[in-house]
Amino acid sequence: MSRIVVLGGAESGVGAAVLAKVKGHEVFLSDKGKIKDEYAEILKKWDIPYEEGRHTEELILNADEVVKSPGIPGTVPMVQKLRDQGTHIVSEIEFASRYDSAKKICITGSNGKTTTTSLIYYLLKNAGLNVGLGGNIGKSYAYQVATEHFDYYVLEISSFQLDDVYDFKPDIAIITNITPDHLDRYDHKMENYVAAKFNITKNLTRDDCFIFDSDDDITIGHLDNIILRCKMLPFSQEKEVEQGAFLRDDKIVLRYEEEETDLYLQELALGGKHNIYNSMAAALAAKASGIDNEVIRNSLATFQPIEHRLEPVLSIKDVLYINDSKATNIDSAWYALECQKRPVVWIVGGTDKGNDYSILNDLVREKVKAIVCLGVDNAKIHAAFGPMGKPMTDARSAEEAVRKSAEFAEPGDVVLLSPCCASFDLFKNYEDRGQQFKEAVRKL
Repeated sequence: MSRIVVLGGAESGVGAAVLAKVKGHEVFLSDKGKIKDEYAEILKKWDIPYEEGRHTEELILNADEVVKSPGIPGTVPMVQKLRDQGTHIVSEIEFASRYDSAKKICITGSNGKTTTTSLIYYLLKNAGLNVGLGGNIGKSYAYQVATEHFDYYVLEISSFQLDDVYDFKPDIAIITNITPDHLDRYDHKMENYVAAKFNITKNLTRDDCFIFDSDDDITIGHLDNIILRCKMLPFSQEKEVEQGAFLRDDKIVLRYEEEETDLYLQELALGGKHNIYNSMAAALAAKASGIDNEVIRNSLATFQPIEHRLEPVLSIKDVLYINDSKATNIDSAWYALECQKRPVVWIVGGTDKGNDYSILNDLVREKVKAIVCLGVDNAKIHAAFGPMGKPMTDARSAEEAVRKSAEFAEPGDVVLLSPCCASFDLFKNYEDRGQQFKEAVRKL
C-alpha cells in the first residue's frame, strides 16, 4: 500500500482522493485554500483525512506519489519542494487511467473543446453506447472510475491536466486548434503551451487515431517536430484531404477508410464557421468509433447548444440576448462576433490575460454598434476600441451591463456577452458570470 497525497480539494482532487481510497492506498488531501462544503462532505463520507488553509510539510513530503490538481501551478513552493526531493507528481487523468480499461476519446485545444466534447458524448449516447463524460467538464474522471463503470469515456482535457502525464493514452485524441492562452502558466512561451497540448498524442499507437485541424498553422507547425505512428485524420475548410473531413460546396465530406459520407451544412444544429470545425471533429470521432452514418447525421442536426457558449437566453422587444461567458480569450470572442448576422451590442471585459485586441479590430468595425465594458479595469479595452468612435460605457455588475446594453440596443440587434477575459475581478468564475447575466436579462 503506497501513500498518495492529493494537492487541491475541488472536483479533480477529491475525485483522485476517492479513487486512491477505493484502490486501497493510504490517502491524504491538502488544500492551501478553503474546501467547499460539498467537497468536504465527500471526503468525510469516504473517510479521507484532509487539511485546508495550509500545506503541512510533514504530512505531504512523505508521499510515495502526489496527485496535483490542474489549478495549482508548478511554481508553488510545495510543488517545488516535492520535485526537488524527487517525488513523482502526476495529474488526475494520469492517475485515473491506470485503473480504467474503457476506450477514451480525449479532446484538447484552445477553443471549441467543450462543444466538440459535448457533441461526441451526444453522438455516442445516441448510438446506444455506455459512455461517461468527464475531465474539464462534468464530473471528475477519477471519481467516475472509482464509482461507475463505462465502456467509453469522452474527456475534455485542458493543457494544465496534460502537464503531468506520462503513460496516459487516448484511443482517439483530438486537438481542435491552438491559439495563445494561459501563457502566464507557461513562462509566457508559446512553445511550452503547444508542447503541453501535444502531450495528448505522445503515447498513441498504430491502432489509435489523431484528429486535428489542418487549417491551424500552429498545430501543423508542431506536427513536423514529432513522430506519430497513429492514424491521422485531419479536418479542413480550405482544402480536400485524403482521409478525414473537408468542405465541398454546401456539405461536409467525411472520408474514413474506404467510405465517403456527406453531411449537409444546412442540417447542422450549430451555425458559424467555428462550429463547422467542431462538427467535423465530432463526426470523425464517431466514424472512428464505428457509429452509423444515420446516427451521425441525426445527432449533428438535433444537438442543443451548451450553457455559456453562444447560448441564446431570451428575445426581448426583438433584441436577442446571447450568453457566451465561456469566451475567456480573444479567439473565442472572434468566433462569437464572426458568426453574428445582426448588429451587436458587445459586453466585453474582466481579468485581462495579456490580450492583443487588435486581432478583433476588423470584426468590431464591421459588426459592433456599441460596447459595454464589464470589469474593474477597462482601460485597455477603451484604448483598443475607443478610437473607432463607437458608443462605449462601463459597468461593474452583470445587471448594470444588461441595463446599459438594453439602452443601446434597437429591434433587430443582438446583445452579446463574449468577454474575451477571465471573470475573477467581479465573479467567482465564467459560470457565475453567465448565470448573473441570464438572471439580469430575465429581469428586463
